[in-house]
Amino acid sequence: MIGLIVRRLIQLPIILIVIYTITFMLSWALPGEALLNDEGRRPPQSVIDQMNRQYDLDNPYRFYGNYLYNVTGLHWAVASVRGTARPDYIFDFGPSFKHDDWSVNELIGSSLPVSIVLGLSAIIIALVLGLTTGIIGALKPNSLADLVTLLVALVGISLPSFVIGTALLMLFPLFLGIGGVASWGKLTDVFLPAFTLSLPFAAYIARLSRMSMIDVLSMEYIRTAKAKGLPGYRVILKHALKVAFLPVLSYIGPAAAFAMTGSFVIEMVFNIPGIGQHFVDAVRNKDLFVIMGVTLIFSAMLVLFNLVVDVLYRWVDPRIA
Repeated sequence: MIGLIVRRLIQLPIILIVIYTITFMLSWALPGEALLNDEGRRPPQSVIDQMNRQYDLDNPYRFYGNYLYNVTGLHWAVASVRGTARPDYIFDFGPSFKHDDWSVNELIGSSLPVSIVLGLSAIIIALVLGLTTGIIGALKPNSLADLVTLLVALVGISLPSFVIGTALLMLFPLFLGIGGVASWGKLTDVFLPAFTLSLPFAAYIARLSRMSMIDVLSMEYIRTAKAKGLPGYRVILKHALKVAFLPVLSYIGPAAAFAMTGSFVIEMVFNIPGIGQHFVDAVRNKDLFVIMGVTLIFSAMLVLFNLVVDVLYRWVDPRIA
């Protein structure tokens, strides 16, 4: 277990450097100018030249090296050793071109918690819905209840999230007066976007848990537990579900990371002040520092969530090497 954690932590910086390099090349190739404002006006050429030199926008190789120097914490460490002025942050993601007086660290610090709350809420809802419908379908395969759960799962996977989100916005806040439109902070403001975001995950969890539970219920030790006279709910929850949950657990890691980092569409539909909106605006405006910073944060979260899932996987089933 310790060896697994150590290996993954050693791999983490290598993976992030590869992702950083690919993201840098794609971002640099984006059309447009980072210093062009929203109204399309250009600053004076002397100002553009000065800012290009200041932020290394005139040389991709220097930008690549200096940004990596700052974002890895080397700049902070060298300044600490030399006793010179240190940057405000250990991992400095740089300034934002489109948000005056805001650094990328500040943008991430203010918006990432919103995306995390939204993503975690969506995963919790997805687990409740997916496991419930999957178990019901496994207990009565090919029954009406099973067909209904499969149909709901198919709809959840097939319908785009922006369609479901728009329909829920029209139904609950506008027609029924439940929840708010373009608001954030209350429980009702969290539920609708989290429910919308959870549906594809819930559908996939339902399919995984149904197939896995059907296989587990046919095993010898389950028949033995039933023959001993154990209550049905105890056989399912204590004996069958623990094994049937393993495929779901392996899916939870990337699903949780994607729910917290891939909720761009949901944040746009519900006007949620999460990090997804900043990323979309950064790509549209070629705000390089925001693109790089958000991508690195998302990538680190994905790798760490996968590590947590691998550890939990081995804890639930110690037979796995």
